[in-house]
Amino acid sequence: MKANDRVRVRRGPAKGRYDRASIDDVLGRGLVAHVAFFDGRSPYCIPMLYAHLGGKLYIHGSTASRAIRALAGGAAACVTVTIVHALVLARSAFEHSANYDSVMAFGTFERIDDKAERLAAFEAFTEKLLPGRWDEVRQPNAQELKATAILAMEIDEASAKIRTGPPDDDESPDAERETWAGVVPIVSSFGTPVPSPGLRPDIPLSSSVRELLRNDASGQVDA
Repeated sequence: MKANDRVRVRRGPAKGRYDRASIDDVLGRGLVAHVAFFDGRSPYCIPMLYAHLGGKLYIHGSTASRAIRALAGGAAACVTVTIVHALVLARSAFEHSANYDSVMAFGTFERIDDKAERLAAFEAFTEKLLPGRWDEVRQPNAQELKATAILAMEIDEASAKIRTGPPDDDESPDAERETWAGVVPIVSSFGTPVPSPGLRPDIPLSSSVRELLRNDASGQVDA
């Protein structure tokens, strides 16, 4: 990955990562991407689910979507993915921060028309939400495929930025203050599944959901 001027981390340069493994790792763990672009009149930044497959970032949406039309038309895009792990509490307001992993990628999206690639992208979207789900559900039909635009951007201009560790004021005069400082981890977990109102009562939890909760320390399987 090239560390050109556009992707180079300037504020806290030691936090920058430009190797493909670091970038792929963050993209693999993230869930929501913020896609920023300019449609010729106004700037927009839209949170979107995404998939990461074969060196490309995939997004999808309605063929009638203004954002999808603009991006498919070649609008320059900036895509960011951020995972926040902890609050970093210092002795001074200035030094407060957060521990996080992030990726920023630049490029343009292209519309995917190849049927096999479109289906692979649909599978990747589904599996990113919940591994194993693709084989449990009905796959998209011709009408659904026609109504959905799938766009892809090559990941060839990107960087990761990663912050870890305690606040930066342990060696400063502020360390003499009688103020607690340190890191407060942010812990997320999955709760008890809530069935859809129209779900028949005799249908048990899918294997994919059970596996998700089994792998989550706080998950509870009641069904």
